[in-house]
Amino acid sequence: MDIGSLIADRRSSDVISCSVDGQVRDAVRLLASKRIGALPVMEGGKVVGIFSERDVLYRLAEEGDACLARPVGDVMTSPPITVDRATKIDQALALMTKRRIRHLPVVDGETMCGFISIGDLVKSRFDEVQHEAEAMRDYIAHA
Repeated sequence: MDIGSLIADRRSSDVISCSVDGQVRDAVRLLASKRIGALPVMEGGKVVGIFSERDVLYRLAEEGDACLARPVGDVMTSPPITVDRATKIDQALALMTKRRIRHLPVVDGETMCGFISIGDLVKSRFDEVQHEAEAMRDYIAHA
């Protein structure tokens, strides 16, 4: 299964994002209100970074609450690591594990068409394994 099939029923307009110029405190509020761990950071219609809980923690530890008034662009992780629709789920999981990240923008050229989390990928893989196990049980029962 590939990323395209995972996001096929999602609209890219539903992806919650923030601006590179927005304040960190506003992005933190957005993370908290939506109960999410990361946001793609947009500039000129392109994803230019990822703003995550980790980014906030590291800056709070370094600067204290003064970092909350800074622009997201000063705090985000950049450049973003991205995948495209053709990327296989197992490849995306391997990439996330290797790079120790939990979110990936899905891009078509330079346009973001989705945003996935490691939870999305694990759930998809789990569902696939469940389906395979059920098919095997049916095969054995009817063989």
